[in-house]
Amino acid sequence: MGNKVKTAKKRKTTAADFRRDLDENLRLPVVMPPVPFPIETLVPKVRQQTPAVGQRATRPDGRLHGLGQTKYIDDLSFPGMLFAKIKRAGIASARIKSIDTSEAEAMPGVMAVLTGSEIPVNSFGPSFQDQPVLADERVFHAGDGVAAVAAVTEQIANEALEKIKVEYEPLPAVFDPLEALNDDSPRVHPPNSNVYATKVIRKGDIEKGFAGADHIFENQYRTQMVEHVPLEPHTAIADWDPNGRVSVYSSLGRITLGRADIARTLKLPINRIRIIATIVGGNFGGKNEITQEPVLALLSKKTGRPVKGVYTRTEEFVSSTTRHPFIMDYKTGVTKDGRIVARKVRLVLDGGAYCSWSETTLGKACILSAGPYNIDNLLVEAFVTYTNKTMTGAMRGFGAPQVCFAYESHMDEIATALNIDPLDIRLLNAFEEGAASPTGQVLQSVVVKESLLKAAERFGWKEGRS
Repeated sequence: MGNKVKTAKKRKTTAADFRRDLDENLRLPVVMPPVPFPIETLVPKVRQQTPAVGQRATRPDGRLHGLGQTKYIDDLSFPGMLFAKIKRAGIASARIKSIDTSEAEAMPGVMAVLTGSEIPVNSFGPSFQDQPVLADERVFHAGDGVAAVAAVTEQIANEALEKIKVEYEPLPAVFDPLEALNDDSPRVHPPNSNVYATKVIRKGDIEKGFAGADHIFENQYRTQMVEHVPLEPHTAIADWDPNGRVSVYSSLGRITLGRADIARTLKLPINRIRIIATIVGGNFGGKNEITQEPVLALLSKKTGRPVKGVYTRTEEFVSSTTRHPFIMDYKTGVTKDGRIVARKVRLVLDGGAYCSWSETTLGKACILSAGPYNIDNLLVEAFVTYTNKTMTGAMRGFGAPQVCFAYESHMDEIATALNIDPLDIRLLNAFEEGAASPTGQVLQSVVVKESLLKAAERFGWKEGRS
């Protein structure tokens, strides 16, 4: 006979049980008391905070880039899309007497023409609002836009630009930043001074420091204007919806600032501006502010159709921001063994026609101009001036590469004159843990000397030099 399996009978839940359980649940506290958990504090090892360092990592977008399937702005197209081109002034400084767009507007395929007088607020800029979207009364440099066209093809748009007649009254221009410092030089933005930002750093007693020096070295260093040259030029598409909102596809690196600038120039609430950040084909600081976006938005509004604008490589050079040219005068007092006792620096930045990010660049360059060296007596004076040249703005380093070239060249010259190894003179003067920067900041995690020694060891610096 088989064994019988006994099963427990499940007790039925009665209405009384339900009411009892409900009453107990309702009496529970609303907020449960915190339950402490044992937490072990982990202290990462120095320079080993993450296991990702030194590991192979696959970029999520790497495959599309490698296959050429990445969609940039110029790969985008919308039904009925028009193409915009901007007419450049071609003259450094002039008053605009008249603009005749009638022939361009009459051309077949031209859907709209725009001039500066039609822009609600014709000025923008991250620091000073000194840049016109399209020059209206005055031209400040040759790359200024004076009119824009939207047409069914790029070819028609380019041909229409030739039909726009602009009459100029040439004005005196200034191209040398040192000349721009003079009171009698032509004013780029009259009646304002050409010097629009300055910074001074004083530490110790500079005259006493030079008096106690065994040797004094002086030299001037200059750097040139540099264009970012991204593979993807400045490109954008603007399109309005039926509710009076504009969407702008843009490769801007700072879309929130760009959104605010577009809202201001169009005189619209910011909630009616939508910027869609696309994959950027190179920025390096050159796409940190708006350029043609307000122009495209207004052309799109006039035509009721999407409008795309793509800079030519020439426009990248003459109409977008570049790296600041610097003129740097260094005077350094040292002891016989090469210790720096005093340094005086004078920086003059060529700001071009507009401020852009010059204030930021000036400040960083000024603070970093003494180099990573302990200097008890220091004086740094820095100026940025307007000139009638392509505007200068953000580029990787914001002034650091220029002054680094100067102070390290200066150190090499001092070492050569004193017959001291260039490595040794840097080890003698370099920052150490707890050192103070020229502005008084106490520095931490300083490994300048350690880095120099490690690099020298791997390079074999001392081999064959003794």
